[in-house]
Amino acid sequence: MEVTRIKRALIGKPFPTSHESHERLDKIRGLAVFASDPISSNAYATEAIMAVLIVMGSGALWITLPLAIGVAALVLLVIFSYIQTILHYPTGGGSYIVAMDNLGRWPALVAGAALLTDYILTVSVSSAAGVRAITSAIPALKEYSVLLAIGAILFIAWINLRGMRESGSVFAIPTYAFVAGVLLVIVIGLVRYLGLFGASPLPVESVVVEPLHPVTGAALLWLLLRAFAGGCTALTGIEAISDGVPAFKRPESINAAKTMIVMGIIAMSLFLGITFLATHMSLVPSEHQSLLSLMTREITGDGLIYIWVQLFTALILLLAANTGFQDFPRLSSFLARDGFMPRWMQSRGDRLVFSSGIVMLTALSIGMIIIFRANEIKMLPLYALGVMLAFTLSQSGMFKLFGKIATLKPDEIVKTSFTQIHGETGTSWKRAVSLVGATVTGIVFVILVATKFVEGAWAVALIIPLLVIVFDQISKHYDRVAEALSTRGLSDKDLITLANVVLVPIADVHKGTIQALQYASRLSSDVRAVCIVTSPEMHERLLRRWNRFPELTANLQLVMIDYDFRDILEPLVEYIERVNTEEFPHQKITIVIPEFIATSAMARVLHNQTAGLLRKRLRNQEDLVIIDVPYHIREDDEPGADE
Repeated sequence: MEVTRIKRALIGKPFPTSHESHERLDKIRGLAVFASDPISSNAYATEAIMAVLIVMGSGALWITLPLAIGVAALVLLVIFSYIQTILHYPTGGGSYIVAMDNLGRWPALVAGAALLTDYILTVSVSSAAGVRAITSAIPALKEYSVLLAIGAILFIAWINLRGMRESGSVFAIPTYAFVAGVLLVIVIGLVRYLGLFGASPLPVESVVVEPLHPVTGAALLWLLLRAFAGGCTALTGIEAISDGVPAFKRPESINAAKTMIVMGIIAMSLFLGITFLATHMSLVPSEHQSLLSLMTREITGDGLIYIWVQLFTALILLLAANTGFQDFPRLSSFLARDGFMPRWMQSRGDRLVFSSGIVMLTALSIGMIIIFRANEIKMLPLYALGVMLAFTLSQSGMFKLFGKIATLKPDEIVKTSFTQIHGETGTSWKRAVSLVGATVTGIVFVILVATKFVEGAWAVALIIPLLVIVFDQISKHYDRVAEALSTRGLSDKDLITLANVVLVPIADVHKGTIQALQYASRLSSDVRAVCIVTSPEMHERLLRRWNRFPELTANLQLVMIDYDFRDILEPLVEYIERVNTEEFPHQKITIVIPEFIATSAMARVLHNQTAGLLRKRLRNQEDLVIIDVPYHIREDDEPGADE
C-alpha cells in the first residue's frame, strides 16, 4: 500500500482507457511535445558547422552560410517526405512502418534500430547541451554537469509518466518562449545590420584565428563535407511527428501535417537567421561560451533579453529530450506489437503512456551521460547518424509507395500491410522529390559515417546491426513460442494428462504446512507430505506433531527421507523427479509449496529462502505444476518452524 500511495503522489490517479481521446494533443501542445528537438538544435547547429571550418582559420567561417542554406534545403526535402508519410500512414510509425510496408523486414528493422539509437542520443545530447547553456551563464556549476544532466532526464521522465497532455502543457511555455526570444534577437540583429530606425551598427568580432595548416584539394572537400555533416544536426527530431500521429486530436493526420509545416518554418527561420548574423558578425566558436550566447550578448548586451534567451535556451535544450521520450516508447511499442521487442513494451501505464519504454529510455540515456561525462560535443559525432539512415529508408519507401499508387486508377483502393493506398494523380513529381530526398540523405549518411567514424560514429555503426540481430532473435523466439502453443492438429488423445498425485514439501508440522495440506487434499486423494529428515530428533518430533492431527493426516501419506548431509534440496528434487518419471511418466504432477507472507520487508528476508530456491530448481523440470499456498503471519503469530 505504501508503494501505491507513493506512486499515486508522483504519477497521479490512473486514467481509464476511455479517457485516451482526452489525452490527445492539439497543434499548439503537439508542436511543443514533438518539435522541441529540431527547434532547439538551432542552439548548436550553426556552431557545429563553424567548429569544423575554424581549422581553416576565422577567414573561412563565411562558408557557414552557404552550407547552412544547403542544410535548410535538405530539411525542406525531408519535411515534404514526412508530410506525405503522415498523410499516407495516419496510424504513425514513421520510417519503421514505411520501410516495413514497402521495403520489407530487414530495412524496417534497420530503420527501427537507427531511430531508437537516435532517440537515446537525443535525450543525452539535449540534456548535456542544456546543462552547458546553464554553465555558460554560471561557470561555478560546471563541475556538477553530470548530476544536473541526470536530474534533468529524471525530471522529464517523471513529467512524461504523468501523461502526454500534461507534458505538452509543461513544455509549451519554454518552447514558445525560446522561439520568441531568439526571433527577437534575430530581428534586432537584422535591424542593426540594415541600419534601420537609426539603430547602431551590428558589432563585428575582432578575433582572428590563423589556419592550422593550408587546406586545399581533397582535404578542403573533406572539411566541407564534415562541416555540412555537422550542420545536419539541425535535422534531428524531424521524424518525431510522423512517429506520433495518433497522439494528435482528430483529424490526426491533418493536424500532424500542419504541425510539421509550422515546425519546419520556425526551425529553418531560426537556423538561417542565427547563421546569417553569426557569419556577418565574424563570430568565432568558443569552448567557454556557446555561439548563441555570444551572439545574443553582442547584439542585445547582458540585459533582460540575454537572460531571457539563455534561460529558455537552457530549458528548451533540456526539454528537447522530450522528443525522445515521446517517440522511443511509441516506436518500441510498434516493434513489440510486431514481435521484435518484448511484448510488455506495448502495454500502457496508468496514465495511458508507454511506461516501460520511458523507464528503459531513462536508464539508457543516463548511462550515456555518465559515459561521456555530460559532454555533448563528444556525443555529437554519434548524433544524426541514425536519423539520416532512417530518413533514407523512409524516403526510399515513399518512392516505392508512389510507384504503386501510380499504377492504380483514380477510383482503385489497395490495402497494404499497414495502410490503404488510393489511386491519385500527381504522383510523378512526389516520387521524384522522394527519390531526390532519399539520394541526398543517403549521401549525407555516407558523409557522416566517413567523416565521423573515428570520432565515435563507429559505435553507432556497430550498435545498429547488433540491435537488428537482437530484434530478429526476439522475433524467432516468439515464433517458437507460438509454434509450441499452437493447437493445430491437436486431438483429444494428445491432451496433457494430469496425474492424480500432489506432493507437499514440508520441514515441520505447523499452521502454514497444515493449511497447504488441507488445500492439497482438495485436489487429490493421493497427497504426500515429503520431508527430508536430517537427525533422529527431527524424525521423532515430526512424527509426534503429525499424529496430533489424525483427522487431517488419516488420508495423507507422510514420506520421510533420511539424509545425512546439509543440502536438503537435492534429495527432495530427486524424489520429485522419481515420482514424475517412474510412477507417472509423461504426466503432469502437482507440487504444493507452503509459503509465509510476512508483514514487513525485514521479516520477509527471514522466511521463504528454502521455498524460493526450491521453486527455482523445480521450474526447470518439465511436467510439474507448482502451486504456492501463502500463510500470512501476523505480529502475534509464533510459527513453530519455517517451512
